[in-house]
Amino acid sequence: MNASHECMGALHPQAIEGMKLFNERKFFEAHEELETAWKHETGTVRELYRGILQIAVTYLHITRGNYDGAVKVYGRSLKWLKDWPDVCRGIQVKKFRDDANLVMIELEGLGKENIGTFDISLFKPIQWSEKKTWICDRCGGNMNETNCKVTCPNCGNRFDCSDLNIYFD
Repeated sequence: MNASHECMGALHPQAIEGMKLFNERKFFEAHEELETAWKHETGTVRELYRGILQIAVTYLHITRGNYDGAVKVYGRSLKWLKDWPDVCRGIQVKKFRDDANLVMIELEGLGKENIGTFDISLFKPIQWSEKKTWICDRCGGNMNETNCKVTCPNCGNRFDCSDLNIYFD
């Protein structure tokens, strides 16, 4: 996986909606939106969406008292989340993985018989930035956005925000 390449670009709109629903603890609905993003995404970043939706399913199982389901789905999610950098497409992936790991440590500490006492305040929100990443149409480098100006540090190519609709939409 070329994670650095896959982590450039904008988030899929359904991924954003899914993460918003996740943060509202609407885990079933979050899963549905993230699954749509996963199905429509063409790059391997789709597997990041898959990992996030698996954590949504894990948390759904916890809220429904399904210990075995939570443990099984969490284990499956690890393969989809493990190789991503700390931040990808603005998603704080490392924090998300760490938060999910703490949930599972607590769940395993409680055991199957005490899942009903799980403290849902341990479900932390996904943190991300929706700031767009611009790719220079001249040299292919990442462009920086500051004060309604988008500039390529490699070749000096520059656009105003009003120009962005012409060049990037």
